[in-house]
Amino acid sequence: MQPGLVIYLRGNLGAGKTTLVRALLQGLGYAGLVKSPTYTLIERYDVAGLHLRHFDLYRFRDAEEWEDSGFRDEFDGRNICLVEWPEQATGLLPPADISLTFEILQDGRELLLHAYTDAGQRCLSAL
Repeated sequence: MQPGLVIYLRGNLGAGKTTLVRALLQGLGYAGLVKSPTYTLIERYDVAGLHLRHFDLYRFRDAEEWEDSGFRDEFDGRNICLVEWPEQATGLLPPADISLTFEILQDGRELLLHAYTDAGQRCLSAL
């Protein structure tokens, strides 16, 4: 993980997007509560010298809300931005470095990872 990464998290409700963010934060040493930002739209975490921003745009509907909330400022090259439901803010979000797509299968889950940038590729190669 490096500052400036933009990671899109795609998948149906209950597919595991927030669970993955929770596991990532715990893996980095975060001991606090990690909750879904469904109603707040964003949760901010500082851990292991990194600034993570967890967005849940499921309820997001308005480009004006994007500007009024200052979300654009969160994509500053210093924060790692994890964005659930990025399709809700098409045209407003910067492009993803990495996209994770969650699929619910009959007997488990499938996770598809795709890197779009060199930074994204370096991150995935380190897994």
